[in-house]
Amino acid sequence: MESGSIEERECLLPNLKPRHRELLPTPCGPVKQCLELSWLEKIYVSAAILSLLTVLGANIASFVRQNKTETTDLGKEDVAISVIQLIGIVFCIYYVLRGVLQENQQELLAFILSILLLLVRSLVNFIATEPEEKKAIVIRFACIVAFGVFLMAASLCYLIKRPNFMAFRVGGALESVQSHYLTLNLGFSLVTFDLQAQLCLCVLLMAGAHQLSLLHAIILGVGIFWALFKAVIGLAAILKEKKSLVWVFLVQNLPELVYLGYLIYLISRVWIYERTYILEAGAVTGILISFTIKVGLLVSMVRVYHCFGQGLHERMFAVPGTCP
Repeated sequence: MESGSIEERECLLPNLKPRHRELLPTPCGPVKQCLELSWLEKIYVSAAILSLLTVLGANIASFVRQNKTETTDLGKEDVAISVIQLIGIVFCIYYVLRGVLQENQQELLAFILSILLLLVRSLVNFIATEPEEKKAIVIRFACIVAFGVFLMAASLCYLIKRPNFMAFRVGGALESVQSHYLTLNLGFSLVTFDLQAQLCLCVLLMAGAHQLSLLHAIILGVGIFWALFKAVIGLAAILKEKKSLVWVFLVQNLPELVYLGYLIYLISRVWIYERTYILEAGAVTGILISFTIKVGLLVSMVRVYHCFGQGLHERMFAVPGTCP
């Protein structure tokens, strides 16, 4: 009898155990502990990373084979496409890890868009390649399409079924602070997405540098370091809530927009005189993608600018247990 009454009393007592573990502070914002991940999240992350590593292996094998056996312009073009796909895969691994550990829906959307862009670039490359050259890249193309479609479907299902509590855990009960947190995450994701697009575009255009003047070749070489420096400025502006850095970042993007427009004009002039269209088609696709991302990025950074000074920075980087 006594044991039964004790069990009944224990059942009536409220469960005071915390629903979530403490968040781990990182330079890029708080993240969940790995022990907090559900079995569904672990399966999703494992499947995504294994799929990306498989595609990465197929790209490396194709890259090595092309580098050893092909020395023509078509071979160089295919090598450039392989490098671009490698960059995309590395960024995809970053997107899926940060998206799950931070419950960052914007990062997972960037992951889905990155996979989509990878599919578009691969499709454009495959269509523009001569029939005799398609045999060398058909395995790589099939891997990218198969795993890309699988990852996009799995990510969409995960986004639909997985609730997002991170904005509440970081921002508290105030909806305005939660909204600011989501806005900052969107800006952060767009900065990294823009960096990925710029690196891919620089590699693609540098592969066709023989069509451009020496000045443009130098600009593209410097453009890689410029893109990295600009991304650091943008991320620092968001994480440190520095309005002066936001203005610097916005000004840095203006000449890039002008240069993208000029590249469209330049490529349209030389397109007619070339016998192959792989780089040209990929370059035009990359320029349009970069232009779209930059427009969204500039709008997002203006919104981020108005979120500064609302106490979110203190909540994001507070020591666990001291957050108000």
